[in-house]
Amino acid sequence: MRLLSRNTTLLALLAALLLATGCATAPANDAPSTAAIDPVSSTAWTADMARFAAEDAAMPPPQHPVVFTGSSSVRLWQTLATDFPGMPVLNRGFGGSELRDAVWYADQIAIHYDPARILIYSGDNDINAGRTPAQVLADFRAFVARVRRDLPDTPIAFIAIKPSPSRAHLLDLQRQANELVKAEAARMRNVDYVDVFTPMLGADGQPRPELFVDDRLHMSRKGYELWRDVVSPYLR
Repeated sequence: MRLLSRNTTLLALLAALLLATGCATAPANDAPSTAAIDPVSSTAWTADMARFAAEDAAMPPPQHPVVFTGSSSVRLWQTLATDFPGMPVLNRGFGGSELRDAVWYADQIAIHYDPARILIYSGDNDINAGRTPAQVLADFRAFVARVRRDLPDTPIAFIAIKPSPSRAHLLDLQRQANELVKAEAARMRNVDYVDVFTPMLGADGQPRPELFVDDRLHMSRKGYELWRDVVSPYLR
């Protein structure tokens, strides 16, 4: 009986030690392992990251900026500063990118700036490249988890995948992806879904052509004015 009691005590101590060790090595805030994330969509993004670093060296960014990142709809938003006067905005969009790319490069495009908040536009190119709404959702979750690992309290806003005339055949998939992200964001703390999708559709349910330039994909000044008006309440 004494031997059994001693063995039981030793097993209990061993279990406690293993539990403590496991807790100490667990990833913080469920941040995704890079091994679990799909590879970047292009190796070209390293040049964009180098460009951002060079811009930071030439002109230091504002402290605690409002970071806008994502694909070309952000990169081409050249009037951010005038659209949001008095706001320390920082454009870190890299054209052609997908949501998984934002996960891989989260530090360079957002985290290391210690931003006041992050707004991301992505998913448009993903759907066009054949990725599914479920994959967009998974990548959105991974992006939030990656940010939360280092910035647990920073507000994040996902700007909905926009409808465009050149990709009108993808409207149903875009809508599905948006709805999945919207529902997920509603369950998260300090995460918003910014609906630019709905107001960019006309009465016929199709993308409004006046919001786009000649390529029927990227936005005109009217398109950015609409975005400005929809996004503004999320910056207050």
